[in-house]
Amino acid sequence: MKHRRGTLQAYQHGNHVIMNLLSPLQQSYERRLIRVTQYLHAHLDQPLDLQTLADLACMSPYHWHRIYQGIHGESVIATLKRLRMQKAAALLLHTSTAVKEIAVQVGYPNLQSFTRTFTQTYGTPPARFREAGVAPVLPDAAQMQTHYPVRLCDQPSQQLIQLAHQGSYMEIGRAFDVLNACAGQRGWIAPDTEWIGIYPDDPVITPEADLQSFAAISVHESQQTALPAGFTTRQLPAGTYAVLRYQGPYSAMQPVYQWFCGQWLPASGYEVAAYPPFEKYLNNPRQTAPADLLTDIYLLLNPVSEDAKSEGKSS
Repeated sequence: MKHRRGTLQAYQHGNHVIMNLLSPLQQSYERRLIRVTQYLHAHLDQPLDLQTLADLACMSPYHWHRIYQGIHGESVIATLKRLRMQKAAALLLHTSTAVKEIAVQVGYPNLQSFTRTFTQTYGTPPARFREAGVAPVLPDAAQMQTHYPVRLCDQPSQQLIQLAHQGSYMEIGRAFDVLNACAGQRGWIAPDTEWIGIYPDDPVITPEADLQSFAAISVHESQQTALPAGFTTRQLPAGTYAVLRYQGPYSAMQPVYQWFCGQWLPASGYEVAAYPPFEKYLNNPRQTAPADLLTDIYLLLNPVSEDAKSEGKSS
């Protein structure tokens, strides 16, 4: 059915009628600010030009930033700083590029300015961050639980709305920024909403350009809604999960996965099910220092068969 201010869509789900209203103006804001987000991700090495961003948003330079901040919850300057520091951390940990060159790649031609900003963000200078992060020391058997606490839990199925991302896992923030903008405009976010990243491919063996991942949020089963182009739904399966609680920057999680899958899992008495790992993000990277970020990593498990247990005992 039609509404004079936009399209009003109603869905019947059990005893609930769910309605979603997005006016043409809201849809226009959404599309225009997504262009701004995509531009920021693609031009981290360039100076911030507020007029260019206003032109991309097709809005008055006097007002567009107020709209951006209202929808995204942070200023465009804060967004750019966050994205630059995340990319810098990834380059420090996963490449041998010189620190001075990394600074240029993330928009800091002045090395001192880059070092000061990076140190304020991560609590340590870039060179020391790289030295500590390239070859992190994994905990020995006596320290495993202290460093990486793991619990088993039974989870019900969970409905998600997701947006696909292809390329480096460290750049999935681009998909999350688009997801957040659409979710806020369309009323998908509730007090109990969870932010989830799904990672089907192993970055150790998959070329970076071919990596597939999904930025997702949880929604209630009854929350039926029309999805913008590119968005899909997913049902996380019910089952028993191993859940590892990790604290620290997203850029340093690869060795945690290696320990989780290579040491904890074989010793656990469980085998992993045929479902990709996913992460639940427990605090907001816009408001939280990288060292304080909390992430739960989920592995769906199948019990080890009795035959496998007997074989293991006899070997």
